[in-house]
Amino acid sequence: MKEKLRTFIQGFKMLTADEIDQIIDNSQVEAFAKGTHLLREGQIAEHCYFVLEGCVREYYLIDGEEKSTAFYTEGDPVNSFTSATSKTPSKHYLVCAEDCVLTVGTDALEAEMCRRIPRLEHVIRQEVERSSGKAQDDFARFITSTPEQRYVHLLEHRPGLLQRIPQHQIASYIGVKPESLSRIRRRLVAERN
Repeated sequence: MKEKLRTFIQGFKMLTADEIDQIIDNSQVEAFAKGTHLLREGQIAEHCYFVLEGCVREYYLIDGEEKSTAFYTEGDPVNSFTSATSKTPSKHYLVCAEDCVLTVGTDALEAEMCRRIPRLEHVIRQEVERSSGKAQDDFARFITSTPEQRYVHLLEHRPGLLQRIPQHQIASYIGVKPESLSRIRRRLVAERN
């Protein structure tokens, strides 16, 4: 699994082979079973993750109903920035939607690695900015689109996710009940025939 991490890190051309080796050697890679909660509402986030294999779902529990807000798959960082940076209880859950292999990091490990490899701070900042920009775009798209448009976007941009995640969680993610998702799917099939 560390080879998958190596492949990802090698995408950052400013890092030398030795620096990449140091990062790999100091990375903690763990396997988590489907259903494992990485973070629960009320806990303070102490770890950050990177998905090497599998899918992590973020959700909120509202009036006893799970509301899916994100799905993190291979190549995605998984963080609870609000909880981690402010040391406040999380308002959401992070759960392994599939069996997962993740890197597990801490603030202390990140600080130590940045001390050893000063340019790593720039790499981390770039990734945080990329991730923040993606989150901003996802939020804007959600606010400005209909549930059907959200589903079409998933079909076009993340079709594999639809095979990996139960339909009721997809429905929650696009903001509808499962019955409404079924109607959307039927309508789209009818339009394409």
